[in-house]
Amino acid sequence: MGSQWGYDRTHLRAKHEGYRSRAAYKLLEIQHKFAIIRPDDNIVDLGAAPGSWLQIERTLTSAKVVGIDLNPIAPLDGVETIEGDLNDPEVQEKVRSMLGVVNVVVCDAAPKLSGHKSYDQARIIELNEQALMFACKVLKQGGNFVVKSFQGTDFPGLYAMTKEHFYSVKTCITKSTRKGSTELYIVAKNFVG
Repeated sequence: MGSQWGYDRTHLRAKHEGYRSRAAYKLLEIQHKFAIIRPDDNIVDLGAAPGSWLQIERTLTSAKVVGIDLNPIAPLDGVETIEGDLNDPEVQEKVRSMLGVVNVVVCDAAPKLSGHKSYDQARIIELNEQALMFACKVLKQGGNFVVKSFQGTDFPGLYAMTKEHFYSVKTCITKSTRKGSTELYIVAKNFVG
């Protein structure tokens, strides 16, 4: 058994199977449970580095896949990337011009943690809210949204805010999440528009 930060079985499996991180299995599980990505969906992946979700998305759709991150993302066949801030109106406009229609927005990003629980929780929720606002600006009516968050005092407010914009909102804790983590995903389907 690995430590919380060590190379556990899931990490080693990801490396062996050619994925850039263990997070690949989280998206596969979410897709299996909720069918958020259809074979012809254009996808925007926020906070996409190192790119394991992009690897999975490329296999789930024949349409366009765009990854956005503040850090560079190593090239992947059939994936376009933007190095920039999801809050930048120029980045949002570039996404619209690249894709036209955006069917799915996903975000597996998390800020660098300081170790101060309440401060980190506030930063995570702020990032989640930014991802939600990005999705609301670019998604087509009926589109889907997935965002990684963490359980805490601010989470119910984020969940309620998401419910204002989507007809179906659920939470999901994946099997690949490290033991003891408060990580969970909001899976929002059918954007009100």
